[in-house]
Amino acid sequence: MLALLHTSPVHVPVFDALRDQAHPGLELLHLVAEDLLERARADGPAAVADDVRARVREAVGKGARAVLCTCSTIGGVAEAAGAGAGVAVLRVDRPMAAAAVAAGRRVVVLAALESTLGPTVALIEEEARRAGRSVEARTVLVPGAWERFEAGDAAEYVHRVARAADAVTGADAIVLAQASMAPAEALVTTSLPVLSSPRPGLAAAARLH
Repeated sequence: MLALLHTSPVHVPVFDALRDQAHPGLELLHLVAEDLLERARADGPAAVADDVRARVREAVGKGARAVLCTCSTIGGVAEAAGAGAGVAVLRVDRPMAAAAVAAGRRVVVLAALESTLGPTVALIEEEARRAGRSVEARTVLVPGAWERFEAGDAAEYVHRVARAADAVTGADAIVLAQASMAPAEALVTTSLPVLSSPRPGLAAAARLH
């Protein structure tokens, strides 16, 4: 069993569909804790570290052999929680970050939520150090996108993300920092590589499992 720690219920059907497409037979346990993101946005990711550890222990108690955290804001805290729980914990955006570093030196990070930008840039820089590469990561906050997401207007949300990606110049890769942004990948017209996290993240976690 692979547990997925989400901060929005919208991710549940997305990852179920990816599992059905690419990993049939993989049992998923979904744990949704919306309050973790709300508190991390207000007080910083470290403020929810104890609760994230509790969620990881809960997953292990229910039989999970690995945990995938689908929230970019608390991903670093989640990975750290794995050490004490005796189980592998992967943040969903780590494989995407590694792919971005491999694509070239200039990486643009798109996010709809400001609290995602810092952790995602730090992750890309970490993966660059691991690969022995130099990167320049710059950030773009997509205006008004998160408000559409919170309002349940998924179509306008991903369209705004896609338009922001199409406006990027001077980059070797564009990173869609939040898992919820992944559908925009199918809408962009830019010739630049546009990377999202759910598919490679689930694949990596399935291998851990």
